[in-house]
Amino acid sequence: MDLEEPAQTGRGSTQRKRGRPEPTPVQRGLALLVRREHSRTELARKLVERGIEREHVDEAVSRLAAEGWQSDERFVEMLVRTRVSQGYGPVRIRAELRTHAIEGSGVGDALEACECDWARVAREQARRKFGEGLYTDLALGRKAADFLYRRGFDGEMVRCALRPDTGD
Repeated sequence: MDLEEPAQTGRGSTQRKRGRPEPTPVQRGLALLVRREHSRTELARKLVERGIEREHVDEAVSRLAAEGWQSDERFVEMLVRTRVSQGYGPVRIRAELRTHAIEGSGVGDALEACECDWARVAREQARRKFGEGLYTDLALGRKAADFLYRRGFDGEMVRCALRPDTGD
């Protein structure tokens, strides 16, 4: 700190308590990215919510992406891995990625790269929630099918998961 100029301490100050300067938009974006991956859209939204002007947000997000700190590809891979481990199906994962403004071949590639047996994931989810009785009780089977559709599995995956002869 320059000794000739006293530090501002009022509300309009560019410094925080203890003499630390206010972080730049790039620093704030980086602080979010070190916690977890974010899509460009999500990162921009969070920075705007923190009171940063839109033009500064766009510059910061572009710089973070150019320097490799932000990557939509890494975000897609992380989200697919996380949602598969949580028992969600590809329909739900694609829909969630669309909310992040991510569509196209990268999504399909990430879903294929996970090399997931979707019917097995669906079967495990149904068994965990409804037990083995879902194969013999028609009403329970319908509830399981509805549950699996809500989790993002398509019709073929649900049929495979609810077939008793596909047991492990």
